[in-house]
Amino acid sequence: MLKVGKAAPVFEIPDADMNMVRLSDFRGNNNVVVYFYPKDDTPGCTTEAIEFSDMQDEFAGLDTVVLGVSRDDVLTHCAFRDKHGLSVSLLADADGEVCEAYGVMIDREVEGVGARRALLRSTFIIDKQGVLRDAFYGVNPRGHAREILDKVKEL
Repeated sequence: MLKVGKAAPVFEIPDADMNMVRLSDFRGNNNVVVYFYPKDDTPGCTTEAIEFSDMQDEFAGLDTVVLGVSRDDVLTHCAFRDKHGLSVSLLADADGEVCEAYGVMIDREVEGVGARRALLRSTFIIDKQGVLRDAFYGVNPRGHAREILDKVKEL
């Protein structure tokens, strides 16, 4: 698990439009909310993405950018975004390096299969200096965007 008060792990991965997004691009200008979710177009992930999108203007008013990250590829992200009219940026971590750096990959027992790596729904708030200010692991998607917005207001 990441330590609050330390520099957030940097990354450079593509968004749904295949543009490279770097955490360092926001340094000095924006706070960043990075939320990790298991899979595009599943019920919990859709709820979470819609709630973050619905609050996009409120986050922007607090100089905050919201980035959703999963292991899905850019084409899947594009279809998910377009199907639900999402306004948050969806980033593709197909090789899982960013997920590993943020400590959101866990071993989970699957009956009849054994241990499998799974993405734990988690969210990180990073301030304008690139410092991790809050970390939430194993979150419930419903109402989570409001919880994070309230935390960003405390920055």
